[in-house]
Amino acid sequence: MEEFHGIDSLMSAREILKSSIEKSRNMAIAIEETGSRLKETSDKVAFLQAAIKKMAGKCAVYEIRDPIDRTLGPAAAVLKVLDVVRELQDSLLMTDPRTKLHQYIANVKRLQEAQKLLADNCRLVIMWLDDDVMQFLKNIHGSDDDWYLDIVSKVMKLFMELQGRGQNGGVLSSALDKLENAYMHILMDYSSLFSAQQYYEDHSSVSNFPANVIQDLQSITEALAANYRLHRCISIFAGVRSANIQATLQALNIDYAVIQLSEFDSVQVVEGYIDIWDKHMEFCVMHLLQIEYRLCNEVYRKAGSEVWTDCFAMIISQCGFNDILNFGSSVTKCKKDAIKLLMLLKIFGTLDKLRLSFNQLFGGKSCVEIRNRTRDLVKKVVEGAYEIFRELLMQVELQKETSPSPDGSVPRTVRFVTEYCNQLLEYDNSLFLRRILEIHQEWNNTRLEEGLLFSEISKLMGALENNLESWAKNYNDLTLSCLFMMNSCWYLCNNTSGTKLGEVMGHSWLGAKEKSMEYYAELYLKESWEKLLVVLGEEDLVLFDGGRAIDRDLVKKRIGMFCDAFDDMYNKQSKWVFSDKGLRLKTCQLVAKAIVPSYKSYLQKFMPEFDMGNHVRYTPESLENLINSLFQMKLGKFVGMNCTDMIGIMKNDVFDHFSTPAAA
Repeated sequence: MEEFHGIDSLMSAREILKSSIEKSRNMAIAIEETGSRLKETSDKVAFLQAAIKKMAGKCAVYEIRDPIDRTLGPAAAVLKVLDVVRELQDSLLMTDPRTKLHQYIANVKRLQEAQKLLADNCRLVIMWLDDDVMQFLKNIHGSDDDWYLDIVSKVMKLFMELQGRGQNGGVLSSALDKLENAYMHILMDYSSLFSAQQYYEDHSSVSNFPANVIQDLQSITEALAANYRLHRCISIFAGVRSANIQATLQALNIDYAVIQLSEFDSVQVVEGYIDIWDKHMEFCVMHLLQIEYRLCNEVYRKAGSEVWTDCFAMIISQCGFNDILNFGSSVTKCKKDAIKLLMLLKIFGTLDKLRLSFNQLFGGKSCVEIRNRTRDLVKKVVEGAYEIFRELLMQVELQKETSPSPDGSVPRTVRFVTEYCNQLLEYDNSLFLRRILEIHQEWNNTRLEEGLLFSEISKLMGALENNLESWAKNYNDLTLSCLFMMNSCWYLCNNTSGTKLGEVMGHSWLGAKEKSMEYYAELYLKESWEKLLVVLGEEDLVLFDGGRAIDRDLVKKRIGMFCDAFDDMYNKQSKWVFSDKGLRLKTCQLVAKAIVPSYKSYLQKFMPEFDMGNHVRYTPESLENLINSLFQMKLGKFVGMNCTDMIGIMKNDVFDHFSTPAAA
């Protein structure tokens, strides 16, 4: 991808150089043509000088001496100004403005003034010759006067040509072209590619243009503006500076910004890019655009605020910033699901962080389009986040119709909702979400419900509890139902205690969950393992009243029945899972404590040691080992994961059921 970016940069440089070469070629042609015109003018001026001198001598004996005398002064001035014009034209055509910029600009101004003076004096000479001399000669009607008429006519024609030369901007236009070319090269020389890697490593700031360079740019801008070329000046400035930003953004690799998304795509497609987008957006606004804003102001300040804001707006439209904005808009188009809300909160946080900069940079009339685009993005983010948040409760309630896990483990929906609520209540997320709720209420002229965020979170957890009770009833086995509730209550206690979610739900809620867990643990033992001990009864084992004789066969039978019942219970519950390691160990200890001591005591009381090896399937030790091997977490279950990892793994399984399109 970097190779393509390099090619794009080379293509841009080639276009700029091509434009420079074309301008240089045109100026060379103009210089050659001007040289020919100057030579022709010199020849005509020589004739004009001789004609005026001869005409003055001839007219001395006539009554037109006074009009001729009045004309000779301006005519002589024309000849002197013409020498100055030729000298300035030669200087401008042969000089590179970058070598002595301010002198070159001064010569451009002098040439303009000299050409104006030349045209004004020519117009004055022509007027006096036409009004005084020509009219007098036409009234005489002598044969000799025809010669004078011819001479005066030729002189007037030459002055008309000189007047046209004074108004002709051929050389001036070439000089202004050279100034434009110098302007572009100065910008290119001082526009460097910012190091994205360096910025992320040490947050280095981008340096400003040197003061003398700013002054040079201002001087050229004033000269071009005075000759109605301000639009060309702005176009060059915006082109070079926007190309510089484009190259910088390409170095940051923002290819993700052009990914096209639709309402059928999940936000997971671009979720990994949102944190990167946040950094790129901040860098672009706080550094790249801030610098361009300041440069435009400094260079075009004297031209007026509308001029430099127009230039800045042009840079924004060309530099690739719209692609970065479009990425945020693309995320808002994705289908609605719970994780999208978290992504929208991140985007809102980025936009809110840059809000003051947006207001500063895009406040002018010229930035109406980009200002509307940023506002539209904020609106989409706020409305999208609000809609998903208010539909979360419905989505949780809809999960009641799903089936519980067959192994009694904590449902993924329970994990997802709990960890999701914890994430929503994180400082930044809760701050942004409350702000979104406030903005939405303001837009709709409704009063914000006090504590709406915490209230909705409480409702979500309440709906989750109702789902648990409904799912527990779906089990045909009461023991498995109890294990399921133990799992779920234990999970809720462990993952809300000490968290913001726990604070929202309160101590009484946590205490109720602990009591529920203890209740279901007692019921679980009562309905499963403790029933095994009924088989190990002592009735009918003593053969004679008051005697010590024991019915060994009956003892062996009852021990066999106990072992068979244990095997059945073990085989059934070995498929069940406790999602938490601590709960698994605690439950195994409770089971072992409930049956192993009684089993051991029974053996010691009724089964001689020499018979245990032949007739007892399990020793107390082996029985305890088997119990401790129960309820192991299966491969792929969630052990030791943090909140973000948990949500990341569960998303693919939960999204199909926990999204607005599916609910609809």
